[in-house]
Amino acid sequence: MKLYIGNKNYSSWSMRPWLVLQHFGIPFDEKLIPFDEFKADQPFKMKMTQISPTGKVPTLVDEDFVIWDSLAICEYLAEQNPAKPLWPLGIQQRTEARAICAEMHSSFQTLRTLCGMNIEADLQEVGQSLWNEHPQLQADVKRIQQIWADRPHANSFLSGDHFTIADAFYAPVVMRFVTYGLPVSDNAKQYMNTILAVPAVKKWIDAAKKEHLFLASQERYRTAPADASTL
Repeated sequence: MKLYIGNKNYSSWSMRPWLVLQHFGIPFDEKLIPFDEFKADQPFKMKMTQISPTGKVPTLVDEDFVIWDSLAICEYLAEQNPAKPLWPLGIQQRTEARAICAEMHSSFQTLRTLCGMNIEADLQEVGQSLWNEHPQLQADVKRIQQIWADRPHANSFLSGDHFTIADAFYAPVVMRFVTYGLPVSDNAKQYMNTILAVPAVKKWIDAAKKEHLFLASQERYRTAPADASTL
């Protein structure tokens, strides 16, 4: 299988299925297609429109079968690997995990718009201003904390003692909360520390910090660092 992803520093949707593949030891080839301005005549769109009907990442290619949605990719991986606990085993826990993944797909637009994933950046001062200026951002964070607080116990993952697809879907949120220094409860911080300790998450973060590619199209709040390649 081949997983096409974007820059690890910026591409939150790419992070989700990559973590699932990496954490559960499912063999795959990573194909990183660098972001640009996403114009039709630029390399990203020219490449991805040949692979995916949406021209976006992530896209999973399994021989001649193409899947272009992150949740659908994860569902496919779960179906293809029934011996691996990608979803919780209990039907109620599995249903709840799917529900919060679907909620991530359809909700939290203010958080995603104002606080784009940017792992290498320190935007805590920006985050404080955004927090004070945008009540809907506060509402998004409150709801996410409610979801996290419903996990079985303080030291667990969202669905129990092991990492699942649900945790992969909320891992990029952890990245955002860290980058922007958004105020969260001690309970939420404990969950964030649990996610940050996952080896696959550490591996993604380490790779993101080594990219050093500053993309103006992805940067609302920074100017290019002196040591970064720019586009």
